[in-house]
Amino acid sequence: MISVVLVDDHSLIRDGLRRLVEAEPDITVVDEADSAASLRALLPKTTANVLVLDVSLPDSVGLSLLDDVRALRPGIGVLVLSMHAEDRFAVRAIQAGASGYLCKGGSSDQIIEAIRRIAMGERYLTAIVAEELARTVERRGETSVAPHEALSRREYELLVFIGAGGTIRDAAERMNLSVNTVNSYRSRLLAKMRLASNADLVHYVLRHNLIDG
Repeated sequence: MISVVLVDDHSLIRDGLRRLVEAEPDITVVDEADSAASLRALLPKTTANVLVLDVSLPDSVGLSLLDDVRALRPGIGVLVLSMHAEDRFAVRAIQAGASGYLCKGGSSDQIIEAIRRIAMGERYLTAIVAEELARTVERRGETSVAPHEALSRREYELLVFIGAGGTIRDAAERMNLSVNTVNSYRSRLLAKMRLASNADLVHYVLRHNLIDG
């Protein structure tokens, strides 16, 4: 039997996912969480082997929660189920340790197939994600890539968070890091991108369409 943890801050989405997966004879939901904090609390004791995770939680920033997942429950397979388009976010999710990635607009069959494959220790990649991964490999070493593509994962997450109007203090709390550490990330990303201020970061994010909506 495949056992699953569902993580989403919207109860209606969790209820829908529970009904979907428990309609399958070989899958059961053993735990749920509605925040990064509640997920951290249950991970050390859960018996689940697959985590279905929305990383857009109100008390977390981007993919930083995947670091906690790996530390607290090594070996659990992670399916990121997100509102972000695959060509914008999926590669970074896979590089951060996710086993698979699907948009919330994906089909029910895709979600079930992804859970089953991840439970067997495999990765689940849609054609779009596989193509983006291949492009990422091809672009390594190129000097013509956009500045944000050369950032580390946490630098990129901070860039998008600030671009969406977030503060350093909020980022530190959601990333479970000190303010000084987050300020160091900010200084490095400003230097790498040759920008001078948070306002410059906001303009860059909007110009390059790095946030949805």
